[in-house]
Amino acid sequence: MRFGYWLPVFGGWLRNVQDEGMEASWDYVRRLAQRSERIGFDLTLVAELNLNDIKGVDAPSLDAWSTAAALAAVTERLEIMVAVRPTFHAPALLAKQAANIDRISGGRLSLNVVSSWWATEARKYGVQFDEHDDRYARTREWLDVVDGMWREPVFSYSGSYYSVDEAILEPKPQRRPRPTLYAGGESPAAKELIAAKCDAWLTHGDPPATIAAKVADLRARRERLELPPLSFGAAGYAVVRSTEAEAKREVGRITDVNASAKGFANYQDWIGNTQLEQRVSLEDYSVSNRGLRSGLVGTPEQVAERILEFERAGLDLLLLQFSPQMEEMERFAEEVIPLVQGAGVA
Repeated sequence: MRFGYWLPVFGGWLRNVQDEGMEASWDYVRRLAQRSERIGFDLTLVAELNLNDIKGVDAPSLDAWSTAAALAAVTERLEIMVAVRPTFHAPALLAKQAANIDRISGGRLSLNVVSSWWATEARKYGVQFDEHDDRYARTREWLDVVDGMWREPVFSYSGSYYSVDEAILEPKPQRRPRPTLYAGGESPAAKELIAAKCDAWLTHGDPPATIAAKVADLRARRERLELPPLSFGAAGYAVVRSTEAEAKREVGRITDVNASAKGFANYQDWIGNTQLEQRVSLEDYSVSNRGLRSGLVGTPEQVAERILEFERAGLDLLLLQFSPQMEEMERFAEEVIPLVQGAGVA
């Protein structure tokens, strides 16, 4: 099992707690990233939104790509996974930008390809917002162009959404044959795209049994295409305490839902523009990415056993959220990771 975490570019993950003690600033995320790779974390995911969907659209949020480039220069081991939305980036230009950051990092860049969901943000920023399946059709072409630019000495492409003519990208990414392409999605269109075009699949938080069924589905789709196996990751929000009762009290605090919270309208926008397999509750709204469904709540021993269940379900990466991030990551690294490693899983 590899341990990753969401970089707190929005100043936190809790929609009902205004100040989580983790400001959306370069100084904070730099210190966090540098510390994380020293205490046992393998990867950070840098989310890409121009508006803050956690704390409200008027709250600060960090730009993903400039933050990723800066992190590449000040870290040594950490994989830097950057979310990218095709409608916001011309593919040939993004391929060039990503190749350069990969070189800066020494081959540690990966992409999390997100086919957009926030119609309001797109409108505010003057970006086209396609219907659901059209977004995935666009993403398919976008991935063709990015992959071609990374692999081919001279690349041309003509599609319904994108065209390039004898384009040259040098230097190529350091990671070969290409930076890892992650993507998430639960609709049939998303699953078919990921099975055909990506290297790894990410999902929101869910219990191990649910994850196991999803992994089996994606593996079968991949095998039918006779492509190398995918790897699998999932989100989770971790609450580690000395006793189970203490952990449950913390969950009660962070899920005290106030429907007038600033992020509530953005949550409704997300629900309306995605095709999720399961109903999303207000408790899920309280913590982003369905993190509490993963059940990483309890004593260090309970959380470690849950992680072993995920590993048996087919996961090789957990993308964790904590609040406050620095302090809770330290606790997790000290109390949980050694238990998992001692079980021979990590």
